[in-house]
Amino acid sequence: MRVWADLTNTAHVLVLRPLVERLEADGHDVTLTARPLSHTVELLEDWGHPHTVLGYHGGVSRLGKARAALARAPQLLRFARGRRFDCALAHGSTDLPPACRALRIPNTTMFDYEWAALQHHANCRLANRVLVPDAIPAERLARYGARPPKLVRYPGLKEEYYLADFVPDPTVLEELEPPEDAVLCVVRTAPSYALYLGGSENELLPGQTVVLARTPGQRQAIRTLGLERVHVPERSVDGRSLVAFADLLVSAGGTMNREAAVLGTPVWSIFEGQLGAVDERLAREGRLRFLADPAELEIEKKPPGAWRERIRRNPAELLRLALPWLA
Repeated sequence: MRVWADLTNTAHVLVLRPLVERLEADGHDVTLTARPLSHTVELLEDWGHPHTVLGYHGGVSRLGKARAALARAPQLLRFARGRRFDCALAHGSTDLPPACRALRIPNTTMFDYEWAALQHHANCRLANRVLVPDAIPAERLARYGARPPKLVRYPGLKEEYYLADFVPDPTVLEELEPPEDAVLCVVRTAPSYALYLGGSENELLPGQTVVLARTPGQRQAIRTLGLERVHVPERSVDGRSLVAFADLLVSAGGTMNREAAVLGTPVWSIFEGQLGAVDERLAREGRLRFLADPAELEIEKKPPGAWRERIRRNPAELLRLALPWLA
């Protein structure tokens, strides 16, 4: 079958890659489109999978996002018309569902944060299937038009699926060259372009040692602080391996927090948006903490090899739920 996948954010490459690889291993023809946002295209280039870059990111404002969507949706329509796709898949793309609806392509939208209302009101109504983790109560999604049988929930976290066969790469530490006995701290900056955060930046960040910035502007702001022993990579790095080897993570993001929780790395969240059900569950389980004061951080070495002991789920099961149209 011909399958179309649209990737519009950095995390989408990580989430969908094992599904794409399984589709292709089973003989399906998979076509990728991507939006140039953050490190999305860099990760695709590192992967080496053919892809077509379409559109641009609309920035922080609703107006900017609307303009970007209005510009990109016709591009996707033109791209897909005549290619005879049998089905399509995306994790959070706001452009794929309307294009698929216009072209009558069965499609699934995935997500794991339920409060991105503007996005979900459109995607959940236009998609044929809505696939979310079972941590999210069905009643939170009904207002978006996502109800069974369209709404399908999978067990666990998406990170438990795409990290199932993951082994961290120790070469990620070569550029950092941390002393053997040093505590390795990783800090992930806020997604200042995310609409559900209203473009805000967390006040804790300027006083923290920041390693992974999302944008050139953030990298420059961090460097101007003049902090010692702070490394700010110029381009994307293997964040999963870095998190696996880290002794603690402080992050304003969602996916990296959950990767840390899965890989056994202590994680403190400085996320500013409304708390989602997945993070609520992780907090109840003691795998995610919320940071209000840097003094609360417990800076100590974690047990070596903690990443080995984790829940692993079969990506083939997630694929089965995501694309029921596969022959």
